[in-house]
Amino acid sequence: MRDQLNAELLAMARAGDAGAWRRIVRGYERLVWGVARAHRLAPEDASDVCQATWLALAQHLFRIREPEKLSAWLVITARHESVRVLALRGRQEPVDLWGPPDPTPEDVALDNDRARALWAAYSSLTDRCRQVLRLVAHAPELSYAEVSSALGVPTGSLGPLRSRCLATLRRRLVPELVG
Repeated sequence: MRDQLNAELLAMARAGDAGAWRRIVRGYERLVWGVARAHRLAPEDASDVCQATWLALAQHLFRIREPEKLSAWLVITARHESVRVLALRGRQEPVDLWGPPDPTPEDVALDNDRARALWAAYSSLTDRCRQVLRLVAHAPELSYAEVSSALGVPTGSLGPLRSRCLATLRRRLVPELVG
């Protein structure tokens, strides 16, 4: 149903219907905002990412061939914009003078080893599993219906697919950390 609505709204927006454009923005603004904030951007930078994402959609409105993947397109575009903003402005985080002390070199080495093991295990997954885990991790506000639509899998298959992918990741990760 949402796929048909997306197709209709995109067609209407292409024809210049401002109401259709507002419905698209209203339907996906939380998703785009959530992706920007998931990158730990300041509210002003997240707002810039949202504006850039909507501008990109307006510029590519006639190139969207698969309306059922509109949410995935918006997630990917917002993620690219967020990374671009981070690269331009740098990540600024407040310093907590009364917080925990800086990590020791041993802590840093262990964290780096864990991160390498995780990425090695993740990289060894199938493309489908990496897509599922990436969408679930970077856009947790998406419903199962939206994720399944973005990935082209039946909604009822998404939960078991996600579980299998996580189980495979765990199996591949444990030998890395133990050995």
